[in-house]
Amino acid sequence: MDKLVIKGGRKLSGSVNASGSKNSSLPIIAATLLTGNGTFTLHNIPDLRDITTFTQLLNHLGAETTFADNTLRVSSNHVQSLQAPYELVKKMRASIYVLGPLLARFGHARVSLPGGCAFGPRPIDLHLMAMEKLGATITIETGFIDATAKEGKLRGAHIDFPVSSVGATGNALMAAALAEGTTTLSNAAAEPEIVTLCKFLIAMGVPIRGTGTTELEIDGVPSLAGIEFDNVFDRIEVGTLLAAAAITGGEITINRVEPQQMKTVLKKFTEAGCTITTTDNSITLKSPEKLLATDVTAKPYPAFPTDMQAQWIALMTQAEGISHITDKVYHERFNHIPELNRLGAHIEIRKNQALVHGQQPLSGTTVMSTDLRASASLVIAGLVAQGTTEVLRVYHLDRGYEKIEQKLQSLGADISREKYNEF
Repeated sequence: MDKLVIKGGRKLSGSVNASGSKNSSLPIIAATLLTGNGTFTLHNIPDLRDITTFTQLLNHLGAETTFADNTLRVSSNHVQSLQAPYELVKKMRASIYVLGPLLARFGHARVSLPGGCAFGPRPIDLHLMAMEKLGATITIETGFIDATAKEGKLRGAHIDFPVSSVGATGNALMAAALAEGTTTLSNAAAEPEIVTLCKFLIAMGVPIRGTGTTELEIDGVPSLAGIEFDNVFDRIEVGTLLAAAAITGGEITINRVEPQQMKTVLKKFTEAGCTITTTDNSITLKSPEKLLATDVTAKPYPAFPTDMQAQWIALMTQAEGISHITDKVYHERFNHIPELNRLGAHIEIRKNQALVHGQQPLSGTTVMSTDLRASASLVIAGLVAQGTTEVLRVYHLDRGYEKIEQKLQSLGADISREKYNEF
């Protein structure tokens, strides 16, 4: 098993390129299952554990995939199996994305109940509700979701999500692409990852209106074809690297980005005292002499993202004053706090809010990753902690950050990957 060994106290400086977004890669890869006509060429796909797992799932279903130099080629021409097994699905919740396209194309799908990061309840009820609205019959037994389209074909419908859900919106979009008639989605997620999926489906030939809003209208089509497509940058990776620079008192530039997608996060860095400058495709952060405590509330886009909550808590341990970080998306996403406190932070949890008492000196020790973003928060804290920090179980980190230690090394961090035996 791998661990990251970090010797803190170095300022980050220099420039790096943003990787492609994991959270947008997964739904567009799933959408390749919608057609058996042609090959897809997907550029700017990050080299991550989750991408490997997802392509293994497609291969199990009968798709053919090749991946090199961040380009993924997929042909779903020979998909035959309509069952996504537990052995693969348990590794990541996003495997549920195959439900919509398989059901839409073949009229049937059998998908194991998903796994993934262990923080709080993340029900799939909204995914199933959307499929039922489109005319599917759903049963759950022996750990599997069994979905069958009535008369073998989904039909357009109005789907009103009681709460905004990126995953359920993505699944509904893909299912609606081949449904007969028009589907409307109300209170749909408007995250950049959903915008990217809309653009992907439009490029395949699906008429979609309302892209970028919470009201989407999709005209189903009888068939689709393979395309070439460029994936969007990873805004969470960018925010994580900016936090790493800010906590170390550094100055970095991140290229190949779209700053407009990160307005809320960049505003919070400015409120914390950082100087932010942008171009059309770059973001530069210069740290202040003194970080200022800055409250954030994680909510659906365009608000502050829940996937940046843990990293912001780590940053605020070095800010002047007390900051309040509230998560209204996942109320129990605070597994990183006990580990940050082991490093010397003073953080209290009150229901779905963390109170961070800033300017606490951190000291290196051994800490344990519990999920993807928790891992990132521990790395950020380790960069400023005195002495050596060892972050264990970084397989969580490898699910969502492409070569993170190499990027941090290029910016001046003293960080390395080592093997260890957990038991």
